[in-house]
Amino acid sequence: MTGSSSRANANEASLLRVFTIPESDESTLSRIEKQMSEDLNGFLEQQIVAVQKPLSEIEQDFADSCIPEEPMWVSDYSDKILDTLIAHSVHTSSPRFIGHMTSALPYFLLPLSKMMVGLNQNLVKVETSKAFTPMERQVVGMLHNLVYQRDAAFYDQWMHNVDGTVGAFCSGGTVANMTALWAARNARFSAEGDFAGIDQEGIFAALKHYQYDGIAVVTSTRGHYSLSKAADLLGIGRRSFVAVDVDENNRIRVDELARTCRELADNNICILAIMGVAGTTETGNVDPLDEIATIAEQYGAHFHVDAAWGGATLLSSQYRGLMRGIERADSVTIDAHKQLYVPIGAGMVLFKDPQISTAIEHHAKYILREGSKDIGVHTLEGSRPGMAMLVHSCLSIIGRQGYELLIDKSLANARYFAELIRQDEDFELISEPELCLLTYRYVPSHIKRFLEGASEEVRAHINGLLNVLTRMIQKTQREQGKSFVSRTMLTPAAYNGADIVVFRVVLANPLTTPEILRDVLIEQKAIARQQLESLAPIEALVNGG
Repeated sequence: MTGSSSRANANEASLLRVFTIPESDESTLSRIEKQMSEDLNGFLEQQIVAVQKPLSEIEQDFADSCIPEEPMWVSDYSDKILDTLIAHSVHTSSPRFIGHMTSALPYFLLPLSKMMVGLNQNLVKVETSKAFTPMERQVVGMLHNLVYQRDAAFYDQWMHNVDGTVGAFCSGGTVANMTALWAARNARFSAEGDFAGIDQEGIFAALKHYQYDGIAVVTSTRGHYSLSKAADLLGIGRRSFVAVDVDENNRIRVDELARTCRELADNNICILAIMGVAGTTETGNVDPLDEIATIAEQYGAHFHVDAAWGGATLLSSQYRGLMRGIERADSVTIDAHKQLYVPIGAGMVLFKDPQISTAIEHHAKYILREGSKDIGVHTLEGSRPGMAMLVHSCLSIIGRQGYELLIDKSLANARYFAELIRQDEDFELISEPELCLLTYRYVPSHIKRFLEGASEEVRAHINGLLNVLTRMIQKTQREQGKSFVSRTMLTPAAYNGADIVVFRVVLANPLTTPEILRDVLIEQKAIARQQLESLAPIEALVNGG
């Protein structure tokens, strides 16, 4: 046997071990797995460094574009990623990470996730996901029942039916919103006479056949950016995505919505869909869904509710009323990887009428055959993992009562934090927490008093300087690594629609304590007082300089 063939055989044997025989239990990977299973939060606290390298330096750790020629021991690779990847990741499960819509995860999801990955089921077809298929249909049915509350006979008929579906599992809210608009478009411009349908003939032929001069999708200026992406991909065009102004509480103005729809109809524009938001991404507010539903019915428009964030609020008896009118929606988006505490990505679109899903039905000869129960028949995505297993486990283990406690606690935390801000004369609450999001900014009390009597020109100038200060505080707090809040830009009515940079806080993590919230404000004050370069121009204006 030659040396090269010996090496080839040895390499093949080593390679096969990767698929069959794990390394010693003393390996780094086994140790990591054990520590994460025992105490995920503690492991991450230990491994993720507080002061991280700049992104440009981290990029250098991943700069080689060549696939490694030689195999590497699993333990060696594990040591490498501890230093390069895990050490400089974001500790999203930390109770001090309160800036985005991510949270701590229930401990049982780690071993279940390993089981899910090991099974490697592909939910596009029954042939690769036999038991997972009815389980995913059940999960979608459970969430559909949460929203629409139909009787048992409805779910007996439709939950496992091949002639339609109560919803589709997706990788997240973007795909869910896109699927809802896709179904709405195809149903609105379906086959009629010699017209084969928009899915066959395209949008130009559809407009010509139905004698419209254009298409519009209407939502508020707080609508999620995924909606404009959907308008782009579906051939509607981003300019046909009509944004209506919001009121002082960041909810769509119903009077403006009605006026906009009248104007569109008068110009022979088909109002394809009106989108309500149940939990805006920036401020967590809920549109007046009942009133939007009435307008949608008046114009024959598809009514979709983007409840990716706020949908879980339906699990709370105390706060379910905030979603009043959602049951009138033709479709609803809910993200399980937000307030259902499931790993990313697990979203769903739910259809009030299961048969609307036939408008997006697709078949292939080798899979997705007509009459099959393949889930991929009614989904935009093809191959998908069995994430529904993790949603199913959370719904079963936590239960409705458990979720109610979590939702109620998150809203209580948001209201507590808002009160802390109101009581501190150096902070200003910008948006009240309707759900568990709120926005605020740092404005020293003497500057706040000066702004009240200043001219519009001076107010605008000082607010511009405060915007710089807010960005600086947020960036510094993030880099220090003790806690994290995000930031955004709003146009509050109190400032006549001026652009105001604000801190944005999401209080969904059940491990976040009142002490942590108090510390966040203390830290921001300390950072602000160190930013002399940013404060000096403001102080000069206030002092008449």
